[in-house]
Amino acid sequence: MGHLQHHDLSATRERLRDQVAHALRAALISGELRPGVVYSAPTLAQDFGISATPVREAMLDLAREGLVEPVRNKGFRVTEVDERDLDQYAEIRALIEVPVIGRITKSATRAELEALRPVAEEIVRAARAHDLIGYLEADRRFHLSLLALSGNDRLVETVGDLRKRSRLYGLTALDERGELIPSAEEHLELLDLMLAGDAKGAEACMAKHLGHVRSIWARSRAANP
Repeated sequence: MGHLQHHDLSATRERLRDQVAHALRAALISGELRPGVVYSAPTLAQDFGISATPVREAMLDLAREGLVEPVRNKGFRVTEVDERDLDQYAEIRALIEVPVIGRITKSATRAELEALRPVAEEIVRAARAHDLIGYLEADRRFHLSLLALSGNDRLVETVGDLRKRSRLYGLTALDERGELIPSAEEHLELLDLMLAGDAKGAEACMAKHLGHVRSIWARSRAANP
């Protein structure tokens, strides 16, 4: 299971379930856990070096999010996302995020936006270092923290759920070709436009970025049918 073995899960009982769920989401996003494949809680627990109970509980959390589905007496199957699903998720994200970015550009303070620059730079560093999990986790923090400046918690929750459901697969080949770096650098471009007060430019950049992400997913699926 590769990187799953390297997660530090020596946490309190209350936090362990959440940490396992987070690690499993990262494995789903990176493609380490493959769509259509059934995984058992005891096998995954061995990789983590913990008991099967928190893994089973975490998998049930993922099932409620639609990321996996229980398979009786076997474990959990990773849910497959088809092209129609992804197109619909991408359309909803664009309808929400593009205009909201325009509004945030007009309302956020310079300090609030600049506070996100270290995260944007972290995304670029992760892409250049071929750290796919670091890239995806920093990308999630950047986008959800930026949207949080809207003051709408339900909006952030909705986009967070859409991000989980439209997770990316097969990034390894794209990373090897350096194709994640342009997507990473778009975060800095977006910040600069927002800091300049260019709401229309920021909206266009966000639309381009979401289209870029959609393209990466489609090409990953084509390379890993």
